[in-house]
Amino acid sequence: MTSSVDGLVSGMQTSSMIKSLMQVEAAPQTKLKTKVETAQTAVASYQSVNAKLKAVKSAAESIARLDTWRSLKATTTSDAVTATASGGVAGMSGSITFDVQKVARAQTSTLQVSTTSQTFPTSFTITAGKWNPDDSDANTDEFVASAAPDATKTINVGSPPTAEKVALAVNNADMGIRAYVVQTGEGAGVLQFTSTKSGAANGFRINGLEDLQDTTKRVSDTPAQDAVLKMNPGSASPYTVNSSTNTFSNVMPGVTITATKEAQNVSVTATSDVSAMTAKIQAYVDAANEAFTEIKTQTAYNAETKTGSPLTGDFTVRQMNQTMLSMISGGLAYKKNNYDADGTLTGTTDVAFGSLSQLGIELSRDGTLSFDGAKFEAEYAKDPSKIQGGAIGFANQVKDLVTKQSNSVTDVITGRKNEIDSLNGQIENWDVRLSARRLALQRQYAALETSLGKLSNQSSWLSGQLSGLG
Repeated sequence: MTSSVDGLVSGMQTSSMIKSLMQVEAAPQTKLKTKVETAQTAVASYQSVNAKLKAVKSAAESIARLDTWRSLKATTTSDAVTATASGGVAGMSGSITFDVQKVARAQTSTLQVSTTSQTFPTSFTITAGKWNPDDSDANTDEFVASAAPDATKTINVGSPPTAEKVALAVNNADMGIRAYVVQTGEGAGVLQFTSTKSGAANGFRINGLEDLQDTTKRVSDTPAQDAVLKMNPGSASPYTVNSSTNTFSNVMPGVTITATKEAQNVSVTATSDVSAMTAKIQAYVDAANEAFTEIKTQTAYNAETKTGSPLTGDFTVRQMNQTMLSMISGGLAYKKNNYDADGTLTGTTDVAFGSLSQLGIELSRDGTLSFDGAKFEAEYAKDPSKIQGGAIGFANQVKDLVTKQSNSVTDVITGRKNEIDSLNGQIENWDVRLSARRLALQRQYAALETSLGKLSNQSSWLSGQLSGLG
């Protein structure tokens, strides 16, 4: 490899000279690097603007969704019942009254045992089934074995047959029954069996299990039962609804009811949750204002310092604020879809909604939006259908506009990134070219020093010869 040593013969600072020459040679590459930095700054600014536009689009989409306008708030008159509104397309306002006649429970069966006894049977059976109310006795349920071929399972206890071994064998049988021994005193306890699921259909019957030392002790059952609601109590058309759990999701559209204890004359009411709708519009206004601010920041020009921002010269971005604000200041007109009884689109109707102040949205003097939630809720209370239609129509227009704007910005970002890739390729080519040029300069100056060294040697020899002649 050729290297440059500062002029041993010439006395020149060749390293410094090569460095200066390379700075001149690298000027085109330096300009390319500056272009890359400028483009990268612009891309970051475009991405920042695009993120705000997408937030506006997301907020508008939330307003346009039907489930926003089906949002419900549920209340109950009893601490025995909780009601949760899920809303959605199926949700609807209304009120129901019912009695909680029963709450759901899992079956529990017990057998009093001696915890030291080893005289339990080495096997017994458990049969799966359900518990039905006994028509002849309102306080008694009747067990009905399942017709499934594997409904009855033999439980092998093993040896020695203790209460603990019985519990272990039941747990290992995987029948959805948990068994354990509860110590109640010295040498005394209760062998307890509990179904892992509540509801009358998840019952079981234990046969052939007893302590042979005390055959007077028998398995005692607390039957599984469904939760039962008596709808419209005291009316001419009552009916009951059962659930294997204490949760009912099919008695009131869009509302889930959970019973915790028996109670009478419980009312659950579902009303439109206007506060949720208000929050959606407020979210849109906030997102729009953030987008306005970001666009102003990225396109600003300081007349005093005569300095611009990364996107000062971009007319497309600069006009975005004005386009969005013009949509708001001009009032709202939209097309409403019409459907027949079968849900088929039959046509559209032009709706002149008018000022967006009916939605509580106002245009401020500083070019931002403000939102009056109380005004929106008052207008909605007067005519829910009109306000819902207007809000959805406006949101769809915002969504379409912002989508076009965002797509335009995305195209610019893609173009700038391609430009950056191209410039970086040129910079890499210049790296190769400059490396070769540096090497050439180093060789050139090294050769110069060698030549000067030879000339110096020849000069010294001639001087010696001339001195000898004298």
